[in-house]
Amino acid sequence: MADAAELAQSDPAAQAPFVKELVKIWRAQDTHGAWEGKSDLDLIEPYIVDKAKRRELPIIGDPDPETIWRLELFFNAVALSIERETGVMISPMLKMHHEGFGRMVLIGGRLIVVNKQLRDVHRFGFDSLKKLGEEGDKYVSSGVEMIRKFQDVANY
Repeated sequence: MADAAELAQSDPAAQAPFVKELVKIWRAQDTHGAWEGKSDLDLIEPYIVDKAKRRELPIIGDPDPETIWRLELFFNAVALSIERETGVMISPMLKMHHEGFGRMVLIGGRLIVVNKQLRDVHRFGFDSLKKLGEEGDKYVSSGVEMIRKFQDVANY
């Protein structure tokens, strides 16, 4: 696994708190050590879908299981980041139609802390590592704010 200095040299956006959390989630999935030789940035590279890659994807399509898994891991990282900051256990719930639209909700107690309508999931990704970190941080901040605003419901 690449150390923090190596990541910072290759791309400063890799030091974003959310990106670090996402890498931890990915590393935790590697129960047999198959990815030990991969750098952290190589692990999360499938999240980077720039304009050129996006043009190669069909406008309409069914998401493959690997893309749905990446989506789930992304929101698992959001959930864990919210848990670390608030102490409230967060449960992700995904309802997905086979054609690539649906909804992801993150629930804390009886409170929906993040509610994301999904569409075109087969094209799920971000223009850059920086954008990945910003979007993740945006969901985390929103979830933390919701919990702080409705603490009683989140702790129910």
